[in-house]
Amino acid sequence: MLLIPDAEHDDLLLGERPLIVCDIDEVVLEFVTPFQAFLKHNGHELRPTSFRLNGNVFSLADSGETPEEEVARLLEAFFAAHDDWQTPVLEAAQSLERLSDVADIVFLTAMPPRHRPVRRRLLSRHGFDFPMIATEAAKGPAVLALHGARSHPVVFIDDIFVNLQSVRQHVPETLLLNLIANDVFRGLAPHPGDGVDIATDWPHAEKLIRAHFASFAP
Repeated sequence: MLLIPDAEHDDLLLGERPLIVCDIDEVVLEFVTPFQAFLKHNGHELRPTSFRLNGNVFSLADSGETPEEEVARLLEAFFAAHDDWQTPVLEAAQSLERLSDVADIVFLTAMPPRHRPVRRRLLSRHGFDFPMIATEAAKGPAVLALHGARSHPVVFIDDIFVNLQSVRQHVPETLLLNLIANDVFRGLAPHPGDGVDIATDWPHAEKLIRAHFASFAP
């Protein structure tokens, strides 16, 4: 069993085949749309003008900008109850199920590990029955710990360019895919940086992944 420092995770048993490490929020579970609904339910509103939460959340009572500490409190409350709000990204479950025939799949989510049990139940409810790691640490070292020095191809999928570049630094041979489900935030996102492919949706991501695997075929 693999152990990832500073993380809570399921048993991690990888076979001798390719590895796909996949983020969760905005990649396999909708985040922005349900968080917008959660904010309205709690007297706030997300008005996205940039690729961030702070500075884009406002009070419905007086239209004032919601302070960062209140945004943090709301985000914590959302994660505590996110199984009542989040829904799967279109085609994510189907694509990953097909890819699981040829690769091991591990979820790597940047959330407080204390929320892992709720997220684990939510993923399983929607058919995402793959092991999950919850950590607030950098993702590059986590992917390196998973992949090690294996010769098999590895793929990393995330919506945040910092995470993608962290993996690029630690595991440079990785196929890096940027995928953002929400149309508005996708349009506001900065370019993910050199060496990263942008997937428009899950069918596109699956096509890129299969082409990457094929390039390793003897």
